[in-house]
Amino acid sequence: MENRAVTQIKTTYGDVRGHERDGVVEILGIPFASAPRFAPPQPPAPWRGAIDGDEFGPASLQPPGDVFMAVDLPQAEECLSLNVWTPACDDRSRPVLVWIHGGGFRQGGGSHLLTGGTHLPRRHDVVVVTCNYRLGALGFAAHPALAGDSGIAGNFGLLDQIAALEWVRDNIAAFGGDPGNVTLFGESAGGASVALLMASPRARDLFHRAVVQSGAPTAVPLERAASLVERLAGAAGLSRVEDLRELAAADVLAAQVKVEAEARRGMTFVPAVDGVVIDRPPMDAIDAGSAAGIPTIVGTNVDEVRLLGAADPHRDELDDAGLQRRVARTLGDGAADVIDVFRRERSRRGEPATPSDLWFAIESDRFFRVPAIRFADAQAAHAPTFVYLFAFPSPGLDGWLRACHVLDVPFVFGHQGRADIAWFTGAGEEADVLAGAMMAAWSSFAATGVPRVPGPVDWPAYDVSTRPTLVWDTPPRVEAAPRDAEREVVARWSGTALGV
Repeated sequence: MENRAVTQIKTTYGDVRGHERDGVVEILGIPFASAPRFAPPQPPAPWRGAIDGDEFGPASLQPPGDVFMAVDLPQAEECLSLNVWTPACDDRSRPVLVWIHGGGFRQGGGSHLLTGGTHLPRRHDVVVVTCNYRLGALGFAAHPALAGDSGIAGNFGLLDQIAALEWVRDNIAAFGGDPGNVTLFGESAGGASVALLMASPRARDLFHRAVVQSGAPTAVPLERAASLVERLAGAAGLSRVEDLRELAAADVLAAQVKVEAEARRGMTFVPAVDGVVIDRPPMDAIDAGSAAGIPTIVGTNVDEVRLLGAADPHRDELDDAGLQRRVARTLGDGAADVIDVFRRERSRRGEPATPSDLWFAIESDRFFRVPAIRFADAQAAHAPTFVYLFAFPSPGLDGWLRACHVLDVPFVFGHQGRADIAWFTGAGEEADVLAGAMMAAWSSFAATGVPRVPGPVDWPAYDVSTRPTLVWDTPPRVEAAPRDAEREVVARWSGTALGV
């Protein structure tokens, strides 16, 4: 390893050493809690000496995944560590941004290649924290038989995120951060997690601003979650749910993969309305003001679902009859109406409108954008809320990916154009200017509660009548209710069910 200046910092449980490089102190792999099986996180064992924070801790156990989800690190059931990047470990009380990673609640980690935290602290004098949390069945199995002495039957992964926020509250001042000015931000399942913590009584007062990227507050009923746990036990050859506690962690993961395959969906073990961590349907909580006074940024990408469909070799072969069948399965009697509106609006804008193009556009709005806007509508009644639509296209797959899921993340962290991901983000002046604007907006929001975009753009607070939206493209611009005909027709036929 290269020689770098070393800083030693005291934390609640022991000392850690950070390493300075190019004006940023990096401290990796700090234990913030321990992870007992199907139970709330507990304080980690204190340590003597100092942990040398030069390596990420192991990620949560998870199935194999692609470059956008998985982490190339050892994995372990005992996975609860976090990472800090700061301009200096001093008394400056900087704004703190705590990142919750995505990955469908089953993959990913705080060490993901798109989210290293060096650029934001260097350019904007903020502190960045990323963390691991338990994933899949180990993090989100929920069943009354798992409640134990705590009375908590599930959402252990969300409790891990809360434990990380408690660690930030108790320790971040020693890292140059302000525990009274914490912004929670995340994307996809991480964005959904942020929104769920806004709805959770357990997370109250642990953060002060929120950024929800490609997510919305959605949780399944406990009864549905419990039936999946019973199937999990059966897949592991067990007759009692309680016996999952004694099973080897690798066998729990193997049983999870079996249940996911039977369900034909990856996002199987997800947050549930357990009555304690999530004490009621989360949109009911947001509607009632559970996150009152928390300024919030909410947004999605124009072509979210294209990333999820990229591996399908037949992705461009859909015909009109197939499109009608697919949309009817998700939007019922509204299929013809929805297809007609999307075809008309895309043709009017000069955008491709083949059956495959329409399918990806409809699903992007159904699964991501409509729930996010429903969330923004609710939160705007209780706090300043700012809405965006990310439209900058990826050059990936000869431009096929467009403004797909995850693409916003490397721009927020300043990794656009990096040699290993330039094929995905693009490189050059346009990408750099866009990343600079997004980093400035996220950092100013963390500092003040109002996102400031460099240049002449004024990002107004959202209201439900005019729907002002910051469109992240080159150049960034504000539009009133962009793509609103599509949003309206999907919302009309899907209601508020959906989720991320």
